[in-house]
Order: sequence, then structure tokens, then C-alpha cells
Amino acid sequence: MSSNAPRLTALDALHRSLGATMTDFAGWDMPLRYGSERDEHVAVRTRAGLFDLSHMGEITVTGPQAAALLNHALVGNIASVGVGRARYTMICREDGGILDDLIVYRLAENEYMVVANASNAQVVLDALTERAAGFDALVRDDRDAYALIAVQGPESPGILKSLTDADLDGLKYYAGLPGTVAGVPALIARTGYTGEDGFELFVAPSDAEKLWQALTDAGTPVGLVPCGLSCRDTLRLEAGMPLYGHELTTSLTPFDAGLGRVVKFEKEGDFVGRAALQEAASRAEENPPRVLVGLVAEGRRVPRAGFSVVADGKVIGEVTSGAPSPTLGKPIAMAYVDAAHAAPGTAGVGVDIRGSHEPYEVVALPFYKRQK
Repeated sequence: MSSNAPRLTALDALHRSLGATMTDFAGWDMPLRYGSERDEHVAVRTRAGLFDLSHMGEITVTGPQAAALLNHALVGNIASVGVGRARYTMICREDGGILDDLIVYRLAENEYMVVANASNAQVVLDALTERAAGFDALVRDDRDAYALIAVQGPESPGILKSLTDADLDGLKYYAGLPGTVAGVPALIARTGYTGEDGFELFVAPSDAEKLWQALTDAGTPVGLVPCGLSCRDTLRLEAGMPLYGHELTTSLTPFDAGLGRVVKFEKEGDFVGRAALQEAASRAEENPPRVLVGLVAEGRRVPRAGFSVVADGKVIGEVTSGAPSPTLGKPIAMAYVDAAHAAPGTAGVGVDIRGSHEPYEVVALPFYKRQK
């Protein structure tokens, strides 16, 4: 595409007909909100919300050495993922910096779907293609092959059950199964980025409107509403989930981000970034890096990404994400802070908001955990 016009999802006309406020996000025109961000957020926490996530980047990896390629290219042990299951993992540079965080679904013995963040989809595709050299495996750009619709919230299992005979009760968290929803063939996944139970439905773009409408019709009686990217951000923030470009960047390794658990040194064979990551792991043990913590405001002022976290007049960290929390009723933030100030309840911590040091309470993440 030579023009810089944003890409449109298959649901673009529908969003506009619903009066959505649209925004350019990672080169896509996406709905930011339909009405009140707060109402959309509360609907997901208490009832259900419907999201268009078609901007996410799907990359299919197939072939006899698909598992070996992914084990080499990513930091996780992808070969150990069972068919029908999914895993959260990362792709790193040779120097250990995080290129993206990913969800990998194993669809068949020799077929995987890698789902990348919209802003990094091309970077991940290029890296996987480059790293596939020498492997009997094929990396395919499937970004145009899928629309992605998510239904999230406590009412979502009931809504989806009314439209499919797929075994949703047997579908575990971080699993996916092929099925039919409202007569539409779909990969039904149970992952999510809101802290609530919910499902992602990967479908052909030509089926997206029909599916969205069927979910709307089934969900409206129990309070489902369409939701934009704005409430998706406050939901994931409350759930303590990292967002690439905020909590995760190329200047951080998974160990710096407190997510060293995703790196599997014990897997067979070498993988990109192994040596640098082993160094990062031992460095983190000897000299703990800054820790990702939650901050809850005592006042009303909202911290934003990049604001300094302070204690005793010194800068001890930096806010990575901040927003008003509809669930807590107070502004919250995630921030990397020096290990000495990372314990929940640490006194004297503030955020520098335009020169004024606003008091904040250090808390453990996540801010919100749903009752099972």
C-alpha cells in the first residue's frame, strides 16, 4: 500500500453506524469508544462487552519443523504446547530486548498460529521469516485472512453457548478449538486481555458482520455493549497486563520486565537471544532490576506514561501506564520502580505530576482479580 491511509477492518462501516469515535491505532482505523468509556468498562466487568480486534497480526507457521523453528525463534518452549492449546510467549532480539509479546496457538501437529500486536506485526513477520532459514517450515502472513472479534465478561459464556454447539465448558483458559458460531466457521479461543472470562473468535473477514450482529442480538438482553480500545486499555491495566510500547520495549529483556518465567532455557537447541538472556537472568539475581508495581492514587490526579516516580526527593522509577480506574474509583498506574521501593505498602512514594509530588500507594499487581 503506497498511501498512508489507515487500514480498515471488516467491521468499519458497522462501527461508524453505531456512532463510534474512531482513532488511528498502529495504522488501523479503530473504534476508541461508542459512548461512555466508563460504561463500556463496567459492562465488561459486570455483564459483557464486544470488541473488534481485527488489527492484531496473525502469522501461520506450518511444516514438519514448525515447532523447531518456533523454539528457535521465540523464548518459550513451543514444542511442548499440546494441539488445541495456546501459550503466552515473547520474541526477542539477539541482545535480549523484547520485540513483541505473543500468543501462539497450536492448531494441529505441524500448524501454529502466532498472534502479534498490531504495532509489531510486520516486525514479527520479518523476524520469523528471517529465522526460518534452514528449517523445513513455512511462515505465512495471514493478517488479511482473519477478522477477530472478542466477547469478554461474566455473561460471555452464556452468550456464546446460545450460538454454538462447541464444547465451551471443556475449553480451558489458553486453549482454542475450531467450531461454528452463529453458522460461521471460527477458531474459538479462550484467552483475553481484560481480566474477565471471555472468548476470541477468529473468522473470515466476510463473516465478521454476521457474527458481530448475532453476538449483539444474543447479548443485548443480558447487557452486552460494543466496546472500544479505550476501555480495553483500562481493563487490561486493572488486570495488571503489560502493553507493548509501555511495560514492554526493545530496551527491556523479559527479566527486566519481571516476566523471566516465559524464557525456557531448558528447551532443546539454541534460540535467538539465549546468551544475552542468560546474562540478564544472572544479573537480575545479583542486582534486582526495577520492579513493575501497581500505584494507587490518594488524590484525583491521573498519572501518565513517562511521569517520574519519586521518594525522598529522588526519582526512583517511571510510570508506564496510568488511567482512572472505574473499578477502584481512583487513578491507578503501573510503574517500574527501584527494588528498594517495590514492596506493597512502601511509604513516601509519589508521582511527579507537573512539578507536584502526588502521594501514591504501592500495591501488588494486579489491581483487580475476578472472583472465579
